[in-house]
Amino acid sequence: MELRSSGFRSGTTIPRRFTCDGEDVSPPLEWANAPAGTRCFVLLRDDPDAPTGIWHHWAAYDIAAERTGLAEGAGRAVSAQGFRQAINAFRKPGYGGPCPPHLHGIHHYRFRLLALSIDRLPLGDKPSCEEVEREARKHVRKHVISEATLGALCQR
Repeated sequence: MELRSSGFRSGTTIPRRFTCDGEDVSPPLEWANAPAGTRCFVLLRDDPDAPTGIWHHWAAYDIAAERTGLAEGAGRAVSAQGFRQAINAFRKPGYGGPCPPHLHGIHHYRFRLLALSIDRLPLGDKPSCEEVEREARKHVRKHVISEATLGALCQR
């Protein structure tokens, strides 16, 4: 399975418009070659370099298996169409762009797409990003059938 963005290349600096210093919109994302048996997707976005531990920026879940991407801005809490979004580490639903502490060095941001063998995750109304990932990975061999990663860098 492959995950990519027309907004930036993997391993490069994420454009300002997708960060807290810009428009703070989610970038366009596309994926291909989902494995047979995929029934839904989960998209996770985090910063493993945060000083307090992993900072969860976004979790979009229950994304239909027929989808092959999300348009720019799909992470706006009010614009979710055909999928659900969790509460991020900023305590808001939807996407929260990269926003590392000033002078903290380069942070590595990960977009991770999980292909699941179930139609939807059994979660309540307002799960956190951590709860979405935990539920998706609860039975790793049972539900996660493939994973793709797209990385980006940001420094302030």
